[in-house]
Amino acid sequence: MVLSRFDDYPIHQTPDPLATPATTDKDVYERYWFNGYDTSGDLFFGIGTALYPHLAIRDCGLSLVVDGVQHAFHASCRATGDPADQVVGPFRLEILEPMRSCRIVLDDNETGARADLVFEGRTANVEEPRHHWGGAIRRTMDTTRFTQMGRWSGWIEFDGRRIELDPATTRGTKDRSWGHRPIDGGDRRGAPAPPTQNSLFFLWAPINFDDLCIHYQLFEDSEGRPLSTVGALLPTYDALDDLPGIEDPAARHMRNHVHRLHFDEGSRLAHAADLAFSATDDGSLHEFRLDRMYSFRMKGLGYHHPEWGHGAWKGEMAMTVEQWDVDGVDDTAYENQHCQHVMRATYRDQAGVERVGIGVLEQLILGPYRPYGLEGFITRPS
Repeated sequence: MVLSRFDDYPIHQTPDPLATPATTDKDVYERYWFNGYDTSGDLFFGIGTALYPHLAIRDCGLSLVVDGVQHAFHASCRATGDPADQVVGPFRLEILEPMRSCRIVLDDNETGARADLVFEGRTANVEEPRHHWGGAIRRTMDTTRFTQMGRWSGWIEFDGRRIELDPATTRGTKDRSWGHRPIDGGDRRGAPAPPTQNSLFFLWAPINFDDLCIHYQLFEDSEGRPLSTVGALLPTYDALDDLPGIEDPAARHMRNHVHRLHFDEGSRLAHAADLAFSATDDGSLHEFRLDRMYSFRMKGLGYHHPEWGHGAWKGEMAMTVEQWDVDGVDDTAYENQHCQHVMRATYRDQAGVERVGIGVLEQLILGPYRPYGLEGFITRPS
């Protein structure tokens, strides 16, 4: 069956039914990604789920850091039926109000991990313009994303421990993306790419303050030249009914991103960052400081996971849980390079008002990067 419920809406981009991707690239995907954290920094969690229509696979992950331990639930299944039915075994994602709120449920299952969560926007959405990465002929990544800051309610249970989320103090981010990117290790055919073509310098910093949110994102090449940037200062709203729409006309958009990362000794992982950008409306400079509390490994949601990588065929239905001590992770291993560092943020606005908030600095730095003297693939100069 190819037809789906949304074929009844006037939204087609090609003559095909909506379930048929416009591209034949096997790496085409549709993904939802979320993070959440208590404003005290004592709790952090991430959620991801994706559909790979040409691979006929859906997968998902839910991962939690609490008391120095990262717990992770992984699941994968054959994709069948309506693509809008986002179900992976006991896991499902429901769009309650498009561009405003979602529900994530992990029902009773053999792993013991469970959850029932609702994400509601504190801000409107910010489009991250289409960006790509790869060679001059074939782009290995070509995607569009949008981001929204929000609040969480509900609960999560891992290893017999249930954690209730207070929406007054539990904040986070929704990230929605689609396009194509390397899946389950990418296409291994053909000659290996030159080292600089494999370089990737990516920073993403969504930050929640009480009355304001910051969004900072950039891709750069091995020479530090920008490939894609987006940034904004976003007003916050106390209730869904107060959101001004899909996008916010009061958002202040930014350009001219700069960064100064402070790395752990012998590692590419940053423990602090000084970030800045300039307002497109008046050119004013906006600077903020991030200081790490601890790190969340993105492999907990399948990113570069040696067994549960995105789009990997695990059978008709498969799931598992795992855990590791945050302080016991090998920071030099490839699977641990993609992180979201939980950060305490400080921002002083143009009126001199200082705000202290919380958010993340996501980093993925692979290959040479000249501005910081990085050579090799994941090595760092001593």
